[in-house]
Amino acid sequence: MPLYDCMLLLKPHVKKEPLFDLVTRVGKHVYQRNGVLTDIKSFGIVQLGYGIKKLDGRYYQGQLMQMTMMATPNINKELHYLNKEDRLLRWLLVKHRDTKYGVELLEEESRNELNKHPRVNIFDEMDIDKDDVDDDDDDEEYDVDQQGKQN
Repeated sequence: MPLYDCMLLLKPHVKKEPLFDLVTRVGKHVYQRNGVLTDIKSFGIVQLGYGIKKLDGRYYQGQLMQMTMMATPNINKELHYLNKEDRLLRWLLVKHRDTKYGVELLEEESRNELNKHPRVNIFDEMDIDKDDVDDDDDDEEYDVDQQGKQN
């Protein structure tokens, strides 16, 4: 099951009790479909970049919450009931890409052990040759200066 972040932006005046009810309802929905809530974060009241117009007015602040979950890929369609929720200003579901966990993570760690050994750069020798050529040019200039001092 892939990992998702569900961002919930609630109206600023929503009390804790209805907020917890909404989060509990989403959590139960995920659990009923064999998903797991892994993290819940509350960012408190945030200032919005623009007003969000709803039937009861325009909102310039909102309570932001993030719920991280492992759920089935059709969770996006199943959460569309949130569109009818009066307490919400916006909601967004974001899928984590290329997340490794379980057996895939262990296999990747064993491959990373090979990368711990130093690699030889084949271009090191070419840099030395360039330095030798530059040194020859410096010697010619030195010889010219010495000839000028002798005359």
